[in-house]
Amino acid sequence: MTAQSVRTQSETALQNVTVLGTGVLGSQIAFQTAFHGHPVVAYDISDDALAAAKDRFAKLADTYRAEVDGGASGGADAALARIRLSSDLADAVKDADLVIEAVPENPAIKADTYAKLAAVAPEHTVFGTNSSTLLPSTLAPSTGRPAKFLALHYANRVWQHNTAEVMGTEWTDPEVYRRVVEFAESTGMVPIEIKKEKAGYLLNSLLVPFLQAAGELLVDGIAEPEAIDQTWRIGTGAPMGPFQIYDVVGLTTAYNISMMGDAKQQAFAKLIKERYIDQGKLGVATGEGFYQYG
Repeated sequence: MTAQSVRTQSETALQNVTVLGTGVLGSQIAFQTAFHGHPVVAYDISDDALAAAKDRFAKLADTYRAEVDGGASGGADAALARIRLSSDLADAVKDADLVIEAVPENPAIKADTYAKLAAVAPEHTVFGTNSSTLLPSTLAPSTGRPAKFLALHYANRVWQHNTAEVMGTEWTDPEVYRRVVEFAESTGMVPIEIKKEKAGYLLNSLLVPFLQAAGELLVDGIAEPEAIDQTWRIGTGAPMGPFQIYDVVGLTTAYNISMMGDAKQQAFAKLIKERYIDQGKLGVATGEGFYQYG
């Protein structure tokens, strides 16, 4: 590699990162990125949300000490030091080379977020959506920079399930796509390059129908979550059943995705809301969902 090519790669690398949304997955994305040496700004809409995020980051640091660096390297403490919190969008993105959006899985919320982001982000900034199910092309017009926009999708427990699905649209600049792939590699992820748009990418194209089938079994009164999960674990050797996965993903996300489905999925969303969300039972993050934790 020549000195010129090294300079070019350095100049175009995505270094400064802002993550919009500090929920379960947004906080993980921010911490994983900081753990691998990138300065990160974690943005959320209120100081209360950022206070909750601070607690999530502290718990993630404990997890990384135990599961990633063995507590020996000091990597978790260094990651915490690289994360800055902000509830001011303009401030949060002022130096960003890459903004990773991880706001609720609701088209209207995402479109509004991108409209506000486009007004304040630097011209060079690349936008990536972590949407689980929405096609990036449906959001691209809201970004004001479709050539610098694509999907960058992470799986829960990113330090362990370290795939990063990269999916562009017909407008995405191939150079931007390449830089995002390189960024994913730089943060310890395995880039999964998707050749064309597909709702759900690869992972959720496989996972969501599985989870939906479980939800329909519950709605139809066929069996309770414990029996459904037990059947799956015993029959396949999988470590978790679908309702355990729902709890890890978070029931708010499950609700939002189910509301975009057919009548049966909307019935499942109603069940989740009435029995769990309205009672403050959001899954692992709150200590209770379909199961109790802690």
